[in-house]
Amino acid sequence: MNGKSSLNMSENHAALIAYLFGWLSGLIILLLEKESRFVRFHALQSLIFFGAMTLILGILGRLPRIGWVFALVGGIATFGFWIIGMIKAYQGELYRFPIVGDFAASQIKE
Repeated sequence: MNGKSSLNMSENHAALIAYLFGWLSGLIILLLEKESRFVRFHALQSLIFFGAMTLILGILGRLPRIGWVFALVGGIATFGFWIIGMIKAYQGELYRFPIVGDFAASQIKE
């Protein structure tokens, strides 16, 4: 993406920032960005994915005896998606995460 976002920065930089601090940066960018579908998609995907993972791993991580396994495996997977999301956003690709990507894309209006 070579366009500008309404945040006065390039779309790929704004989309990368949407992943930087997980669901929190996704929420902030989603609330601030008014024009770019590309940026809004990545912000919403970040908000949904990392918000869900925070909740799921927070609950599963408290299970006796096996909670640490869920926390470890889920944490590694979340870290991988965090890296992939930032790289794909910076490259200007509308990369969809499994499950949440299609939902995020359907919520961003033309």
